[in-house]
Amino acid sequence: MDHILNSSYINDTFNAVAYIFMAFFLFWVGKRAYQLFHPTIDVQNELVIKDNFAFSIAHTGYFIGVLIAIGGTIVGETNGLIADLFDMLVYGLLSILLLNISIFINAKIILRQFSVEKEICTDRNEGTGLVEAASAIASGLVISGAVSGDAIAPLWSLIDGSSDCFSYGPYMGIINTIQFWLIGLVLMVFTAWFYNKILPYNALDEIEKDNVAVGFGFAGALVAIAILVSHALSGDFEGWIATFTKVGFEMGIGLILLPVARLLADKILLPGQNLTDELVNQDKANIGAGLIEAFSYIGGAILVTWCI
Repeated sequence: MDHILNSSYINDTFNAVAYIFMAFFLFWVGKRAYQLFHPTIDVQNELVIKDNFAFSIAHTGYFIGVLIAIGGTIVGETNGLIADLFDMLVYGLLSILLLNISIFINAKIILRQFSVEKEICTDRNEGTGLVEAASAIASGLVISGAVSGDAIAPLWSLIDGSSDCFSYGPYMGIINTIQFWLIGLVLMVFTAWFYNKILPYNALDEIEKDNVAVGFGFAGALVAIAILVSHALSGDFEGWIATFTKVGFEMGIGLILLPVARLLADKILLPGQNLTDELVNQDKANIGAGLIEAFSYIGGAILVTWCI
């Protein structure tokens, strides 16, 4: 029995090391992909020469997004080490591509009011850096939900001959991943618009004015909705009607959560103070209040996923 347990332990440890090495390779690819999508940014210069904290925030958020997205390719049932590594490679590369496209689209649509690169690299706007980081993390969460579950068919079956190249099954995972990602991307853009509408001030105007506190709140709203969307997309694929129903239900909860969580932050977490006054109606915005607002959104979203 001890021999069997030891053999099993050694085998599991070997597999874990293989997955970790694949993850490190995907991280390296993610780093290269970032540079390809941002050819005008000198990452080394921003990080260690200019000591640009706004860029450090955004760049760290990007790697958190990469980590979360790759995580979706690791969790789930195993199909054997070789098959798992092959599928992890394919879906990992796809996840990195979709993540970078998401960041580009969000910068052009959600933050269309100003140039994200100028705000972060030239003006060192930490509020914009927070929103850019949140965009990456939120996209990573959505992609992680999209690549998990039974919707993802093992592509290794094309290599080992158990499926032919004309079979829809092996490609279903890639098709569903892209479709789920598109759903999540649309919902993130809608969330940004909705969040700005429920505020008594224009969040984008404040972020452009280097208001880090408002940047925290905006970032928290994006991540909170992504947590709910990721939760809705993860798990077994039971058909599009069931998927849209689940996503719509959790999105509805999220849209209700935003104003409710903001009210709770105002009345419970910041008793005796007005949240809006702390964020925008004083000479120096209260960054701590913005952090508490972000926590109320993210904490509420996590609580919802635990309860449903």
